[in-house]
Amino acid sequence: MPQAGSRRARGGGFWRVWKALGPGLITGAADDDPSGIATYSQAGAQCGYTLTWAMLITMPFMVAIQTISACIGWQTGKGLAKSLAARFPRPVVHGLVALLVLANTINIAADLAAMGASVRLAVPGPPVLYALIFGIGCLVAQILVPYHRYVGYLKYLTMALLVYVAAALSLRIPWGRVMLGTVIPSFADSHASRLMLLTIVAVFGTTISPYLFFWQASQEAEESRLSHRRRHSAAARAGSGHFRHISIDTWIGMAVSNIVGFFIMVTTAATLHAHGVTSIDTASQAAEALRPIAGELTFILFAAGIVGTGLLAVPVLGGSAAYALTELLGLKASLELPARRARGFYAILVFATVAGAGLAASGLNPIALLFWTAVINAITAVPIMVAMMMLVSDRRGRAAFLIPGWLRVLGWLAAAIMALSVAVYFYSLIGPG
Repeated sequence: MPQAGSRRARGGGFWRVWKALGPGLITGAADDDPSGIATYSQAGAQCGYTLTWAMLITMPFMVAIQTISACIGWQTGKGLAKSLAARFPRPVVHGLVALLVLANTINIAADLAAMGASVRLAVPGPPVLYALIFGIGCLVAQILVPYHRYVGYLKYLTMALLVYVAAALSLRIPWGRVMLGTVIPSFADSHASRLMLLTIVAVFGTTISPYLFFWQASQEAEESRLSHRRRHSAAARAGSGHFRHISIDTWIGMAVSNIVGFFIMVTTAATLHAHGVTSIDTASQAAEALRPIAGELTFILFAAGIVGTGLLAVPVLGGSAAYALTELLGLKASLELPARRARGFYAILVFATVAGAGLAASGLNPIALLFWTAVINAITAVPIMVAMMMLVSDRRGRAAFLIPGWLRVLGWLAAAIMALSVAVYFYSLIGPG
């Protein structure tokens, strides 16, 4: 009996931790959306094990920028767009939000197109129809299901990502070589080619994506107005307790994201790159990375992973755009509100998703669109990250946002590294060779 009680206590402890995880976990899981899967797969196929270092180096910077986003939302009770609008001229903020909406719409299109193409591998039919069905399904779920229940369902979709970890562990992989490539960046196999630089930009962009900044800030603002506010007094919220909770939630979410990305890269390097496939052009090629563990179920398992992460990411993409725009327009913005009380918010949510679904139906190559979406996210992230760091780093920001100095340093380094990677790639386009 004591043993049974101990097991129940351990199980209860796990579920308490699971229930406590919120925006950080969802944000991290949404980061491994179909665009992320395609980008990491392309990196593994093209470069083998030589780009695994990118997953290690981006981890602390990813955590830093997302934690800062979360703190902005928690401490102000407002989303990122509204906080930026209080600090910068409105034309500047309008430009940043316009970049976000454009990038998010393209990302929605890429994710829906990939979901349709992946389902077609397992169930014959028109991929455009499947993409439209998924788009409508995501909209209906967001409109009809309150956020606190909806986010609980989203957590379980993160389990679909574990198939890539299992696939990597089922293969004979030179782990010594992988670990060496992870801790020591190497460009020897690619000679720092433009394609290699483009792939690095894409990996950075799909790992540190601007829509995640806005989403997590908005969700922490929601949390601060709901469960957290009820549990903590105003003094506790302003102290270290809330920061600890946000930090743990974000570290876990970002660790899940980067570990899964690492295993996707390793799996495709071992299955595709090792057999001479150095470019992924179709969904079926991407799916082949899972064949060693899935066998005849390869396409079904691949479709499950793409659809699961897509269902997680599309609402985040549409929601982050809707939060940002409605905050600038002074409209009510909350997934907790029914549609009749936040018509503007849900109208923008519908527009972003429908526009993405329309672009997905245009016949563009889903895999290429996924990869270029990551590049667009990297370019878009640079000015938004700089604006965020300026917001929390001046005298007024240091007083308003109780963010440790070391976190600000990491945030600035994250912005600098993202800007440098984009600048080096563009220089390679106009420079010699």
